[in-house]
Amino acid sequence: MRNSWWGVVFLVLLVGFVYLLESILMPFIAGMILAYLADPLANRFQGWGMKRPVAVCSVFLVLTLLLTVALLILIPLIVSQIKQLGEALPGIFTWVENRLAPQVLDWTGYDVRSELGNLQATLAENWRDAGGYLAQALGQIGRSGAAFATWITYVALIPVVTFYLLLDWDRLLANIVGLVPRHWLADTARLARRCDEVLAAFLRGQLLVMLCLGVIYAVGLTVIGLNFGLLIGVVSGLVSIVPFLGFIVGLGVALVVAFFQFESWWGLVGVLAVFSVGQVAESVVLQPKLLGDKIGLHPVAVIFAVLAGGSLFGLTGVLLALPAAAVIMVLLREVIERYKKSELYAGVERPMDGPALPHRLDHDTDREIP
Repeated sequence: MRNSWWGVVFLVLLVGFVYLLESILMPFIAGMILAYLADPLANRFQGWGMKRPVAVCSVFLVLTLLLTVALLILIPLIVSQIKQLGEALPGIFTWVENRLAPQVLDWTGYDVRSELGNLQATLAENWRDAGGYLAQALGQIGRSGAAFATWITYVALIPVVTFYLLLDWDRLLANIVGLVPRHWLADTARLARRCDEVLAAFLRGQLLVMLCLGVIYAVGLTVIGLNFGLLIGVVSGLVSIVPFLGFIVGLGVALVVAFFQFESWWGLVGVLAVFSVGQVAESVVLQPKLLGDKIGLHPVAVIFAVLAGGSLFGLTGVLLALPAAAVIMVLLREVIERYKKSELYAGVERPMDGPALPHRLDHDTDREIP
């Protein structure tokens, strides 16, 4: 019982620590997550004969090159497609006002044209002023020198923290294991392995699935000639951090764009074919190869964890949400397993505690009858 209280006290202190230091923990937690994700690659380089410092530097070099190339290629294309989307909005509103609104009026008796005009004016005004708002926000940040310097410092600290954590990752884990009480070591190691399986399946595996799906959707929609195909594909891949959400959002947006652009069934069929290929690839190739048989987090658990973490601890809570959710899920499964093995679940009847019942006597022999 005393050991349980120690665990509760430690958990309360940990939550209080995060709450009090939330404003400065972001670069350290981000660095821990990045180091966790990059550790398998560093171990692979070590397996090729590299020393740990050389392996970590190689990891940073590879990631920096990939990120630089991706930004140089994607950012100009995405910005161009966003501008095209802004130019296409007036035509979409015209079609809705002239063709869709009369049909809605006939079917429901509700005239959407008045609301459409207000919506169009609001969007147009905000679209024109978006650059001004951004410039105003950047100017405000620039005038607040202390806040700007703090933000830059936090961002610059992330790769530094990641480098040193990744350099000493194995030694840090060994030190943590050395602090675990010896009679808890077996259970702690087993639960830690389960947590690592869940996190690896969701974070490493799902991030790779996101990347592959984004490429499939973006390339496929661009090949069939869909406007904003690259933008829709990239957004669909990013939203795929929650399983099936990227498919639903991307398919819905792509069908709407295809309906306005092609005005025929062939465009809709092409969009359906692209997203069908993505789903087949995810089910047959990506998930078996990248996720294996490990059980990730449920989509509802992901959404709740991210929202709850952001509400409680801001950006730090968002970064902590998925690791904390994985640990909580593993602990809940452990509790459920132990409950199902308990006498309470099995329904084993146990004798009630109390004074022993008096024995009856055999009056012929004066012996007790049990």
